[in-house]
Amino acid sequence: MELEQFLELFNPLPGNCYMQVTTQPDQTTTALGELMKNVNGELRVVYYTEDQELFDSLDVEKKQQVDSFAKPFRALPRDHDMIIFKDIFNQHLRPEQILKTAYTTLANAAHIIIMEKKGTMAIEETIELLDKFEFRSPNYIENVVEGYDLVMAKKLHMWGNGL
Repeated sequence: MELEQFLELFNPLPGNCYMQVTTQPDQTTTALGELMKNVNGELRVVYYTEDQELFDSLDVEKKQQVDSFAKPFRALPRDHDMIIFKDIFNQHLRPEQILKTAYTTLANAAHIIIMEKKGTMAIEETIELLDKFEFRSPNYIENVVEGYDLVMAKKLHMWGNGL
């Protein structure tokens, strides 16, 4: 998987904290981990799996297991500079709940990325949902990661929920 274009979406600063929420850690997880390590930042991974053995084998320092697509992930307010949802948004039973959690945990001017396998994401509906939850400047970005559709938006200071 070619990830140069994907990594160009990120501009981490020293001490930044990114979170990837996924059903399957892969090369994007590894690449993000290396990117964050290079700036003394941190990558946290939320892994939606019931398989304890798979979770235990995940080679990430900060990880969280969620065993049901009905449950939200846990995160502290304003604790993250970027959240990447990969292969989870369409499967989660309450996507609104995870968007609300994402909004709360993101710092002001932070970004959210939703990645789903090509052709499985209702792009216009996803953009409308992001807008409903006060994420601004949503963009559909094609051909950044082979086989995936990607939507990116931003939490802006003094907008929306005031967090």
